[in-house]
Amino acid sequence: YLFCFLSFFLDGQAQVLLKQREVSITRGHRTSTPMDCIAEGVPDFQYAYIHWYQHVPAKGPEQILCIGPSAFSYDDNSYSNKYSSLKKSTNVCAFTINDINPNDVGTYYCAYWHFYRTR
Repeated sequence: YLFCFLSFFLDGQAQVLLKQREVSITRGHRTSTPMDCIAEGVPDFQYAYIHWYQHVPAKGPEQILCIGPSAFSYDDNSYSNKYSSLKKSTNVCAFTINDINPNDVGTYYCAYWHFYRTR
């Protein structure tokens, strides 16, 4: 199963809320799935850096990619065919997992910073 959850962050004095609906995929059900990260309180969302992570049971979170103002970058270039992301509107960032397989089990979540930050 793939799961997403709510994330809360403080940005200076303003509260930023990143919301994700739970998405659960069972084997054989779909080959790809989109997940949305709805950002509230993020100033200039189109210029914000949204990071996507995978958390696998018994391991720490792993950054997959970051989408910024004009492009996205992968933590590992081998992810380029597996994962993608795009900003769909003024406050929604979509993340897609392609070719879903048993290795994709985990929790996926988004995070936000004003600037690009690596692990």
